[in-house]
Amino acid sequence: MKPKFYIGTAGWSYKDWVPGFYPKQQSGSFDWLQFYSHYFNCVEVNSTYYAYISPKVVEGWIRKVSDTDEFIFDIKLHQDFTHKRKFNEQNIKAVRYNLDLLTKAERLGGLLIQFPYSFSFSNSAIQYIRELKDTFPNYNSFVEVRHSSWKNKKALEFFRDANLTFCTIDQPQIGQAIPFEPIITNDKAYIRFHGRNEEAWKNSINNFGKKQTYEERSARYKYLYTPGELVEIEQKIKSIQKKVKEVHVIMNNHPQGDAVANAFELVHLLEEKDKVEIPGTVLKAYPRLEEIAIN
Repeated sequence: MKPKFYIGTAGWSYKDWVPGFYPKQQSGSFDWLQFYSHYFNCVEVNSTYYAYISPKVVEGWIRKVSDTDEFIFDIKLHQDFTHKRKFNEQNIKAVRYNLDLLTKAERLGGLLIQFPYSFSFSNSAIQYIRELKDTFPNYNSFVEVRHSSWKNKKALEFFRDANLTFCTIDQPQIGQAIPFEPIITNDKAYIRFHGRNEEAWKNSINNFGKKQTYEERSARYKYLYTPGELVEIEQKIKSIQKKVKEVHVIMNNHPQGDAVANAFELVHLLEEKDKVEIPGTVLKAYPRLEEIAIN
């Protein structure tokens, strides 16, 4: 049997997605999340990495997707837990409360625990992940590590024993970056696409810690996957689909809406749909999608 595919993007609230996806700016009568959820069945929430979101905001998300039966949210864990590694009981309660709101509404896909490239494999790193799993034990946990040192038997055994999903990521192959190779450690797959803009990625590393504009910070993710690259991706994902019950596919190449265009193309390829419902805004911005769009 085919697994359930959840295909979407990392975030939905981007001003530069107008007019390439959203036909107009968000207003009282036009809501971006509501529009987004008409076309995709999941979204990865990145704002929860930067701030502790008010429960009222989460309740608003739930209301806005009420017309779509299958829509889910994958929540990125706050950077206090993954990058700063300094948090308190109040922080834990704030995260749990929102996760429980989504769980009760049957809208939670899982918790994305994303570590930086500098978080390389070690016994202490394994112990830290174990502590986070024990802190958030009642949710599907997707762990993203970016350093190739994690590709070893001990690490994968730990992931399997702890029932953690090992995130597959596609990123520029710089230094000891972990390669794009699906690794299965439980009954779910979580696959994130950061683009392959190697030059911008290197510039981002060189400018780390400097004050940058939104455009400068986002430049590393500016990348539109080609049809040939998407077929390669499709084949890799389909090679593991018999091993899992769910596959979450998240496009993080967000600048100007490239993530949206590639997500529609992967819906077409992975769901094996002849035609996909695509808004006219996207077809105008990405004419190559016309051949897979419902007329």
